[in-house]
Amino acid sequence: MRRHHLAFALALAFCLPLAAMAGDGDIDKVNGTARVEAGQTAGDVSTVNGAVRVGDNATVRDASTVNGSVELGTHAQAQSLGTVNGSITLGADSRVHGKIEAVNGGIRLGRNADVGGRVSNVNGAITLDAAHVAGGLGTVGGDIDVGEASRVEGGILVDKPGGWFHFGDSRPPHIVIGPHAVVQGTLEFRREVVLQVSDSAQIGKVVGATPVKFSSAQP
Repeated sequence: MRRHHLAFALALAFCLPLAAMAGDGDIDKVNGTARVEAGQTAGDVSTVNGAVRVGDNATVRDASTVNGSVELGTHAQAQSLGTVNGSITLGADSRVHGKIEAVNGGIRLGRNADVGGRVSNVNGAITLDAAHVAGGLGTVGGDIDVGEASRVEGGILVDKPGGWFHFGDSRPPHIVIGPHAVVQGTLEFRREVVLQVSDSAQIGKVVGATPVKFSSAQP
């Protein structure tokens, strides 16, 4: 996972400024917000030192940035989302057909958001609000909250820190599987975590941690 995230970060850092390579419908910016207005369609949308904003009911291919956030509006669609040093937020009923990756940033999936690929980061919380992820969740140092009625296929992986991604944070990640949530596949923890699972949730095999049950809306 660490080599994969490093390659992702370097690819974004070196490739995003090459606006001359942009294809039809692509949007490339430096030092500013790249914006797709509500209901519009675009290709690859990227920026450096700025945010990417995709409006409600808009459709893009890939949205990415270095040193900025990525926001997908309500009912918006994208093929993939990525950022280095920034957060990623999906609005309600939005759809990402592929993967979502963040390095040093949180990821929040709004109500009924749907992701066809993997959702992963290095640091920062991953939060699902009655959302669906088909390709699993992964982090190194971030908390994970699989909220009420959320569904995850492909399990959960919390990797051990090391190399470039060891930032000295010794606090165990906090993993919460909320009421009526479902996590299919293996929940694998390669470092110490706090794992709390609602007594109404369904989870797969757990490796590397001991689940602690709770019965309220939140642990």
